[in-house]
Amino acid sequence: MGLIELIKDKFKKPEGRVEGVEKVTGKGKYAAEYEVKNMAYAVLVGSTVPAGSIQSILVDKAKEVEGVLDIITHLNKPIVPGLSTEEKIKEAKLGLPVFHTNKVYFKGQPIAMVIAETLEDATFAASLIETEYHKESFSVDFDATKESVSLKPEGKERGSQDSWRNSQFIIDQQYNIKADVHNPMEMHATIAHWTGNDTLRLYDKNQGVNNVQKTFAKLWALPEKNIEVFSEFVGGGFGSGLRVWPHVLASIMASKQVNRPVKLMLTRPQMFAGTGYRPASWQRIRLGSDGSGNLLGILHQAKNGTSVYENFNDGITRVSRLIYKLPNLKAEAAIVPLNLSTPTWMRGPGDCTGVFALESAVDELSYQLKMDPVELRLKNISLEKHPDSGLPWSTHFLDEGIRKGAKMIGWNSRKAIPKSSVDGDWYIGYGMAVGMWNAGRQEAKAAIIMHKDGSITVQTAMTDIGTGTGTGMQNIAHEITGISKNKINIELGNSTLPPAPSQGGSTGLSSVSGAVHDASNQLKLKLADYASSVNQNFKNAALENIILSDEGISLKDKSVIFVAYSELFEKNNLNEIRLEVSSKPGSEREKYAFCSSAAHFCKVRVNKRTGKVKIEKLAVVGDGGKIINTQAAANQMSGAAVGGIGMTLMEENQIDAKLGTVIGNDLAGYHFAVNADAPIIEVEFINKPDPNINPSGAKGLGEVGIIGTAPAIANAIYNAIGLRMRDLPITPDKILLALNQR
Repeated sequence: MGLIELIKDKFKKPEGRVEGVEKVTGKGKYAAEYEVKNMAYAVLVGSTVPAGSIQSILVDKAKEVEGVLDIITHLNKPIVPGLSTEEKIKEAKLGLPVFHTNKVYFKGQPIAMVIAETLEDATFAASLIETEYHKESFSVDFDATKESVSLKPEGKERGSQDSWRNSQFIIDQQYNIKADVHNPMEMHATIAHWTGNDTLRLYDKNQGVNNVQKTFAKLWALPEKNIEVFSEFVGGGFGSGLRVWPHVLASIMASKQVNRPVKLMLTRPQMFAGTGYRPASWQRIRLGSDGSGNLLGILHQAKNGTSVYENFNDGITRVSRLIYKLPNLKAEAAIVPLNLSTPTWMRGPGDCTGVFALESAVDELSYQLKMDPVELRLKNISLEKHPDSGLPWSTHFLDEGIRKGAKMIGWNSRKAIPKSSVDGDWYIGYGMAVGMWNAGRQEAKAAIIMHKDGSITVQTAMTDIGTGTGTGMQNIAHEITGISKNKINIELGNSTLPPAPSQGGSTGLSSVSGAVHDASNQLKLKLADYASSVNQNFKNAALENIILSDEGISLKDKSVIFVAYSELFEKNNLNEIRLEVSSKPGSEREKYAFCSSAAHFCKVRVNKRTGKVKIEKLAVVGDGGKIINTQAAANQMSGAAVGGIGMTLMEENQIDAKLGTVIGNDLAGYHFAVNADAPIIEVEFINKPDPNINPSGAKGLGEVGIIGTAPAIANAIYNAIGLRMRDLPITPDKILLALNQR
């Protein structure tokens, strides 16, 4: 290798995540880290009562603090056109109309906001605000309140409940899950900057810049192009950034009020109160089968908590319609209004909750039948068609995932009789469960820009929240064009880029990959067209015959013919070549059903003296179609599984029923899984492209990594100790109590 080649090689971008260098060096900026000239700071003041109305709010002492610019309350605020009347507030469907009501719906609800020159001034002034309330009765206790709401049918009933009422084997049990919280590493924050009377710039932590842009364009009666939203780097979301929360509107109001850029960053306790959570839930599963293990019918009932000012249905029963051949099915659901903030989607929303009850019940049934849990699932999974719609699956390889996962965990070492495997003070158990998710795809746009030096930039507005979307886009562009990865730049997370859907619901890469795929092919055709002005052999060249390299373009069947990019650009008098394409679902959605799936296997140790559960091994096999980025996909699956460990063994958003207060609303008091709680998680993939879902053949994996984790662990605990734990989290005290009562 010559000197020039050595120098070039030294300064190549390192392979890996496209944003990796920026993140580890600190060059990549998160929402709160942008520097804007003349920026002021805002601090929210929360209600100290969980229900009632504000009688008076005294701000005089706070205003005397040096550096305070203004204080916003429901009595002193800028006019928001989309919230100017009660009717418009209802039409906005924003949820909490912050500073537009004197009503208090939950403790910690923002009732005032101090804007000051420094964060310290704003924080001190906020502590001086005094409020008098007219207090009202309230309820924050899901368990005590759930009996007051009635179940209603959810979805179409299939078959008849009477037809299997007297089945030979029936499980009829109830399952409860406490609320848990997203707790991403990065705090929610917004910098709002009115750059003109009708132009707004936002640096905001969110999972979809176009969603934020559309929301505020409507609220402020502005053209969408007048609002620019940046969310390039996101330190985790898990669903907490999928909707627009009140603090974002508050920051915009603050900037309008003082005519300066304003930064508002939530504290961790404020995030517990203001950026959503997975709601508490109750479920009942009645499941029947014949003596051969054929599932005959199911009754799935569910209730989940919501706020008193907004209805949120988590869709818990949906998963029962997805996995098994159940000729008879009935689902019922209800929401339970509480004086808490509104819950929201959290990784694997609805299905993650529902599958805990469903897969626990299937496991219970397997012991009644004295049938291997693996065999029972393989016998009943609907591999040919979607059980509800009847459409044939485009691809569905959950059976392969189950067989592979069983080998990975060493399922043949499992003892069929619970509490049969003991090692000193430890009971040993094996459990398994499956997870599925309707694989979605939305319309997305992407652009490719080729520069004179032969490098390309791929653009889309979609935000990469740490899922590896940007790296996946780079991989697709590299695979199709042949241009080296170090010459492919990725631009994301800005609303001025080609619009794309929010990053959520496992639709991110599935949606944008089609646009990147098509744009890459269009670039090849466009380059051939330009090359034809240099050499006529490129005129009307077929796509499959066009070969790109880092230096130029050639033809597969005439490899000696070559046109350098430099010559191509000069001959056509070009500075850059830009192509933008849109890709969206088509008629295939009418012909096929689409799903992602995962098989979860777990080996646990349960200490007979302490009740401690130690997860010795987790094995997960995912079917996500073609795996575009193996490492990122594996990280998605293992990270989700760790979230499932927390959900199963420790996470609980505790509420003081008498005070309406969230207890342990920080990372010290709220228990969640850390490295010490997680084993090395073995992840494998089926890696078979879905030919119909999109041009890349990739299906989403972000959700199915957690859907099924909780029941797999709970089922392993049963196999270890012979006691069925139907309420999450399964903490050591519950296990000890169960063991001692036996």
